Amino acid sequence: MTAPIPRRVHLVGIGGMHMSAIGRILLAWGHQVSGSDLRRSPLTDALASIGARVAIGPHAAANVGDADLVVTTSAAAADNPELVEALRRGIPVIKRAEMVARLMEGKTGVAIAGCHGKSTTSGLVAFVLKEAGRDPTFLVGAEVAAFGTNAAAGAGPHVVVEADEYDRAFLSYHPRVALVTNVEPDHLDYYKTYEALKQAFGEFAANVEEGGTLVLCANDAEALVLREQARPGVEVVTYALDQRAEWRSSEVEDDGATQRFNVYHHGQRFHSFSTSLPGRHNVQNALGAVVVCLTLGLTLEEIEPALARYSGVRRRFERVGEAAGVLVMDDYAHHPTEVEALAAAARSRFPGRRLVALFQPHTYARTRYLLDGPSTGLRTGFRTCFRGFDRLFILETYAAREPIADGMTAAQLAAEVKEPPPTYVDPSTGSGQGFEAAADAVAAELRPGDVFFTVGAGDVDTVGPMILERLRASEPGCG
Repeated sequence: MTAPIPRRVHLVGIGGMHMSAIGRILLAWGHQVSGSDLRRSPLTDALASIGARVAIGPHAAANVGDADLVVTTSAAAADNPELVEALRRGIPVIKRAEMVARLMEGKTGVAIAGCHGKSTTSGLVAFVLKEAGRDPTFLVGAEVAAFGTNAAAGAGPHVVVEADEYDRAFLSYHPRVALVTNVEPDHLDYYKTYEALKQAFGEFAANVEEGGTLVLCANDAEALVLREQARPGVEVVTYALDQRAEWRSSEVEDDGATQRFNVYHHGQRFHSFSTSLPGRHNVQNALGAVVVCLTLGLTLEEIEPALARYSGVRRRFERVGEAAGVLVMDDYAHHPTEVEALAAAARSRFPGRRLVALFQPHTYARTRYLLDGPSTGLRTGFRTCFRGFDRLFILETYAAREPIADGMTAAQLAAEVKEPPPTYVDPSTGSGQGFEAAADAVAAELRPGDVFFTVGAGDVDTVGPMILERLRASEPGCG
């Protein structure tokens, strides 16, 4: 049993995706919520609008107020004034993963983990449960498009959580049902070695409660290995795309708007499903969600129509707008495997059109240790993952957690990529971290029929609307 949640809770880093989800749930359950963040954002504004007391700017001891509990993001340093003040006053301080574990207490926990696809898959499970009238509580690491939010408190018995591996956060959870989409090298700035990351996933698999179910993607060898970690009394279920597994999807057809596929159970045809999500990787994600929902007792009649209606999560193959014959899209891909899958999905969804990308590397360390895929256990790395695009621009790195000395700069990455030959956008040539310069450079090269993507987990999505403005200004009759 975890400790009860006190009435007044303060969130350090309340504007983060996971922290804001905690705030939203606590407010819905009647708690008083305060929080702080360095920058105002739509997430902080949304929390303030529903009753949270949000302080924006440098962290300060006074922000703690009369809190009974302080919850902190992993990004907060030990000398953060609010954490120091809480410790001085004897106020309990816990990390956000422990807080999520408290929110899961007493419910049927469903945890979706993996290095890729967990936001899309956890959002889909929550959506199907909601459409089936189960009214789940959910905390997803991205905004679910159909809900307009990343989290909600439900009255039903289920709580669906995107189980993040960074800082070993997912080891705080003991779900009834867990799914692992894949295990690949990532967050090595924290884990240091791939072996340490794999060990953490093994511990997560072992956390599934007795009598529960561990769902593993058989397309990924390292995910499949985790069945050896399941504790006695836990059922292990496998799924895969075009490969032997207990549940298999096959015969994928994509008409440019919808993917249709057949599902087999123990080799026998089970049913046909459809999804509007692009890319074969999303057929794999959809199948994983179907298996989880069947495990939770949902019927085929409940799952099939909801899957067909699910529109995904924000910043995944998201349409931004169209002008001057150019379609502008945005995607969160920031790992070589994700970038390669994005290009393949775009090539399938937009056949015959030129694909142009503006990529923003996410942290210097990730850029360096994922430069060469084979050396880290990946099929592709940053040096080769962009081959599916026809034209590439590289924006300055979104540094996030670490100093430049820890890795590779965007300019250095641009010198390593050969196909397609990239253009590095020097931030000194424009304002706003090079956003203006990037918008000018990209817009000048775009032509009717192109599909343009902003790509990355940072703030590169800022550039898409700027490019639309420039394209609209170039249209006949403008200016």
